[in-house]
Amino acid sequence: MSQVDTLDTDRLTAYLEEHVPGFKGPMSAEKFEGGQSNPTFRIKAASGEYVLRRQPPGKLLKSAHAVDREFRVMNALRDSDVPVPRMYHLCEDRDVIGSMFYVMEFCQGRIFWDAAIPEVDNAARTAMYTEMNRVLAALHDVDLDAVGLTDYGKPGSYFERQLGRWTKQYRASEINPIQAMEDLMAWLEQNQPADDGQVSLVHGDYRLDNMMWHPTEPKVIAVLDWELSTLGHPLADLAYQCMQLRMPPEGGNLSGLQGKDRHALGIPTEQEYVAMYCERRGIDRIDHWVFYLAFSFFRLAAIAQGVAKRAQEGNASSKRAGWAAQVVEPLAAMAMKIVREGA
Repeated sequence: MSQVDTLDTDRLTAYLEEHVPGFKGPMSAEKFEGGQSNPTFRIKAASGEYVLRRQPPGKLLKSAHAVDREFRVMNALRDSDVPVPRMYHLCEDRDVIGSMFYVMEFCQGRIFWDAAIPEVDNAARTAMYTEMNRVLAALHDVDLDAVGLTDYGKPGSYFERQLGRWTKQYRASEINPIQAMEDLMAWLEQNQPADDGQVSLVHGDYRLDNMMWHPTEPKVIAVLDWELSTLGHPLADLAYQCMQLRMPPEGGNLSGLQGKDRHALGIPTEQEYVAMYCERRGIDRIDHWVFYLAFSFFRLAAIAQGVAKRAQEGNASSKRAGWAAQVVEPLAAMAMKIVREGA
């Protein structure tokens, strides 16, 4: 097994017994499938079950795999209307297992990978999409002062900074030239709207399979995978989720609703979903929706390029990381189609 897939359980047991209240070995660790970025393990110990999430070993892109930020934001949200697991410990000493990691509560529930949620009936699907909308609005309404996150990112100029960041990340992990990405980056640069002053906590990867659902109810019990979270523009999260729902059903790790009859499935249309969000947050209208959508495609393509580069170098978290190299060009092409057709 690769270093990505294994942990030194003897050393880790001794460390956790010292640093996590009530933790008691012996323990075993099993890596979860999925999640390309930060390897995540289910820990079974004499004292109960936990989840450990670590940075991958090896050379990392600057500011990527920020498990310390994930720990901080979930810990800050513990008493908010945004459901998160309980945080137990952040270890910044890379000598313990070879990289920084944190330990959190193991939440017993369901994860759904297919955006059409075939495992449930129409009424549950409607309720689940309504619940995702509610949680997203609650996230963007979090009082940053009250939870101590006013310094969690730079306020303002979010899209300008993100464009700069992800363009650099893309260039750093570029393998072959992709014309659609060049066209998309040029369009985004030329069509960036003026900053409108909106600032909120943003998740950065808000989607169905980054949520733990109640074992039987259409209720989110934990929003997971906060690696890309920061202070930013709330509509970036909304556009990102809508972007994913526009993607093909068989999108590798990214399942969408393209070509599906949403009405027959009990799933709201994009217009209905956006309207529901706007009503919850008291928004009259959304300008520049095409830009927000196109930016979401660009950012996801840049992330996928990073995964592809790590796979090429042997540092990717999942054996399925090969999907990433194949989706960069189609994502950029879909964005340019939206640009041409105006959403």
